[in-house]
Amino acid sequence: MPINAGFEYAQAEKQYDAAQNDEERVTALEEMLRTAPAHKGSEKFRGDIRLRIKKLKEKMKRERERKRGSSTKFSIKKGEMQAVLLGLTNSGKSSLLRALTNANPKIADYAFTTQVPEVGMLYYQNAPIQIIDLPAIGADTFETGIVNTADTILIVIQNIQEIPEIEKVILKARGKKIIIFNKIDLYDSNSKRKIFEQLRTKRYNFVLVSCKTFEGIEELKEKILLSFDKLRIYTKQPGKPQDPDPIIMPPKSTVEAAAKIIFKGRLSVIKRVRIWGPSSKFGGQEVGIKHALKDKDVLEFSTR
Repeated sequence: MPINAGFEYAQAEKQYDAAQNDEERVTALEEMLRTAPAHKGSEKFRGDIRLRIKKLKEKMKRERERKRGSSTKFSIKKGEMQAVLLGLTNSGKSSLLRALTNANPKIADYAFTTQVPEVGMLYYQNAPIQIIDLPAIGADTFETGIVNTADTILIVIQNIQEIPEIEKVILKARGKKIIIFNKIDLYDSNSKRKIFEQLRTKRYNFVLVSCKTFEGIEELKEKILLSFDKLRIYTKQPGKPQDPDPIIMPPKSTVEAAAKIIFKGRLSVIKRVRIWGPSSKFGGQEVGIKHALKDKDVLEFSTR
């Protein structure tokens, strides 16, 4: 207690000593500053109290921001086909996102580089696939909301023992899972064979990849595409080539469902429908609107 401090200061000091948290400490320090002697000899003492208040407030601000970040619910519009990259810190998720898509995420050697979800688009066999790189498991900003609703979960590992740890975090996830053993370029051929056999024996759907040599990247793209239970339906106008971009539809869809998308529900404008592809008996077959579609069918609508 400084010389000449009064009763009010003494009470504020006791309040500080009894404080249970930083907020109570700041309140007590502010009262100590208010009631401390105000003369030339106490300037350093009062300056020390101000500094303690400043440091405590900065600490409280950092903690509020951390808690706010850890509870953030990220809102990302879900694509027709959505996959998420999931893994522990420094597993190479961001490098995979860059190798697979048009995204250019931040990549660094330190832990928890990814703090917010990064979104990229993989265009494979003309199918647009949304891929999201989530913050690493254990990061303050990691949360399972997006994982639980994703169509496909890409579990990125560098060690097979990581799989059970990651699976505990995604118990509510509904999507199909692909195990991606990353950074396979660090292993010799004999070690690769042992890793492959271990994963195969456990009956995982998996692929060994390297973002450095691009080993396994094309195989991974194929597996991602096949993981979606979707139909790619192409369209064309009479006398013109087919549109390169497909309509993405659920299984067991019909010509009628495709027409409702294309013509915004106005089926009366349709005069004739011809089809090429797996569901047709021959190229250019004329079909009705109840015809069941198959993946990679091509529809041609003639209108009135």
